[in-house]
Amino acid sequence: MWRLCNQQRIWSITTRKGRKNANTPGPAVHHDLVQRQFSAPAPDVIWLTDITEHPTAEGKLYCCAIKDVFSNRIVGYAIGERMTAKLATTALRSAIARRQPKGTVVVHSDRGSQFRARAFRAVLRSAGLTGSMGRVAAAGDNAATESFFSLLQKNVFDRRRWRTRSELAYEVIAWIEHTYNRPRRQRALGKLTPIEFELAFTPPPCLKDDEQAA
Repeated sequence: MWRLCNQQRIWSITTRKGRKNANTPGPAVHHDLVQRQFSAPAPDVIWLTDITEHPTAEGKLYCCAIKDVFSNRIVGYAIGERMTAKLATTALRSAIARRQPKGTVVVHSDRGSQFRARAFRAVLRSAGLTGSMGRVAAAGDNAATESFFSLLQKNVFDRRRWRTRSELAYEVIAWIEHTYNRPRRQRALGKLTPIEFELAFTPPPCLKDDEQAA
């Protein structure tokens, strides 16, 4: 067919463009320093971060959370209407402001564009934090964060249909601050809450001011 069309000088007026998968992760900008070892000897040694989403009648709501693997505590988060680098950097800044880490902190994520963005990496550098990234299509590399999102899905997202983003955002914040981090006991922590676990197993000089007040 191509030979006959070429001989008769018949050409197609349309071209077939290659399809690009916008969800394909880009190249890693950090090495994988965690290697699925989701444990730490003290707070603020390894933080895990990821982004989840849920629909409302107004559109999707996105939540970026940062989890300390020592106590499973959510140390920072951000909620917004778009899944952008700004959402990730806001969550990271909130964790830095709350914890004010002194030593080396490894911040582990997947290879999403939000975590590869220059703005996110700039916040890491300015705070003296170390970036880490998992492999492509390896959900187990960030399984500890996914476990938190699974609880969020069950206890907040799936409870009912949400009319507005602000309504859902309020419930997410309330659940993180007043249920997950505080009264909700975890079997992996010896039936302690994340805050109780930090208080019980962190040497007194390392405790944060807000934890001492609690």
